Amino acid sequence: MEDLLVTEIQIVEALILVSVVAVVARRIRLPYTVALVLAGLAAALQTQLRLEMTPEVVLALFLPPLVFEAAFHLRFRELRADLGPILGQAVPGVILSTGIVASILVFAGGLAWPQALLFGALISATDPVAVVASFRALGAPRRLTLLMEGESLFNDGTAIVVFTIVLGLVLRGTFSVWEGVTDFFVVSAGGLIIGFSLGYLIAQIIARIDDYLIEITLTTILAYGSYLLAEEFHVSGVLAVVAAGIVNGNLGPAGMSPTTRIVLFNFWEYVAFLANSFIFLLIGMNVDLPGLQANLQPALIAVVAVLVARAVTVYAVGGIARLLGSNLPLPYLHVMVWGGLRGAVSLALALSLPFGVSGRRELLSMTFAVVLFTLLVQATTISGLLKRLGFTRKSELSLKYERLQGALLAVRAARRRLHRLYGEGALVPHAWRTVEQELLQREEQLVQEIDTLLAANPELAATVIHLAREEALRAQRAALASLAMEGLLSEEVLAELQAEVDAMLEGEYPEEAAAEAAAEMAAEMATEAGETEDSEMERERRNAGDKMTG
Repeated sequence: MEDLLVTEIQIVEALILVSVVAVVARRIRLPYTVALVLAGLAAALQTQLRLEMTPEVVLALFLPPLVFEAAFHLRFRELRADLGPILGQAVPGVILSTGIVASILVFAGGLAWPQALLFGALISATDPVAVVASFRALGAPRRLTLLMEGESLFNDGTAIVVFTIVLGLVLRGTFSVWEGVTDFFVVSAGGLIIGFSLGYLIAQIIARIDDYLIEITLTTILAYGSYLLAEEFHVSGVLAVVAAGIVNGNLGPAGMSPTTRIVLFNFWEYVAFLANSFIFLLIGMNVDLPGLQANLQPALIAVVAVLVARAVTVYAVGGIARLLGSNLPLPYLHVMVWGGLRGAVSLALALSLPFGVSGRRELLSMTFAVVLFTLLVQATTISGLLKRLGFTRKSELSLKYERLQGALLAVRAARRRLHRLYGEGALVPHAWRTVEQELLQREEQLVQEIDTLLAANPELAATVIHLAREEALRAQRAALASLAMEGLLSEEVLAELQAEVDAMLEGEYPEEAAAEAAAEMAAEMATEAGETEDSEMERERRNAGDKMTG
């Protein structure tokens, strides 16, 4: 009982530290995860707050909710568009990276091949949490964020599978290429099958109930249950969680009420925040500084080897993807190279090495060195690289438009919700009329502010028109697919109409046409504004005349 109370006190102290660090990091504009690692390093110098980082805690307790939350927000449409480059980096990229790191360590660091391959496998898992946070703060392209997150989700599972296979071969002392390849596909495919099956099953259950507490409970069961079940069958638990999260995130919310969706998303955002906070705090607390100092030379070689392997892998796989027709901008590859951070998964795998493995302490020190370098150097400089490459173009003007548009969409959603409640008899007429009038006035005010902003900024108006046309064309394509599924369109006609829509999506509306349309819209807005102003002046004159007459 006393041990339980001590543990509970330590958790509360850690939560207090996490909250303080979060506030300070936001004020000084330091990546939150980096600040947590530094706080963990400082906390390691005292003896009051000591939390041990073990492989079981990271892989079984913290990793499933983190992976599930990230996968839950991935959309099929976005993922499908870049699935080739993502899987290329996550599967052959991890294997190539493992080989390159191992080769450099053997020839430059003096490690034996078994230990070098073990390190190459465990260090291949990327952790983009700090990078993605910078992306969102600076307004980096959504596609770049998706590439980083998608690669990390899949390469975590790949790296763990490769590490497990290599470790088994090292412990047995024999190596078989065919056995390794077979194990890789069996373990990976098994995890994906379990994840897809459970994700679909839970999504179907969620579609038939409407209770946010039960639905949150079901997704929690899915996150941990898919991992545990996959591990029970000796297949990839991480890949099972990835598949479960993607399937459930795309199918589950469709059957949820707006309230349930909000509560569910907020719940998983909070769980991910807690898991990330504890993981990076534990990283700082468990850094073996004496071990790093004792193995400084191999640690530095490891950092260089990881950087070289990351560059070769990203440019090689990305170059092949570009040759095969993927529209992957070269600057994206630059960011992906420097954004390949390492974190909790690599440390958990290093800590899970059996004590009988030769050079275990050296491998652990090398892992700590790479993780600290990527978090303290790469994570803190990625924003500068984004600015240099021109990926932070969100001006105050575009942010102002986003704020107005977001507020307008929120008001309209509120009106629709109230209208439905009133139609169902859940809202009394007096309350509905009162709040409806308030929302209507707010909507009119926001529409007027947006019109004024677009009229004064033709370039912004052109962008808005372009996005609206793209959305309309995507809706047309989706409608065509639905008509074909219902048997109203033949395959030949479907292909012809889809080709027409795709041609327009690829550039039927050039920038000049958008600019012309924006100019026309601005002129119309100016005319309407002038007419409104004239009518207001006329009304004021009439009021003044009435007063004089009175």
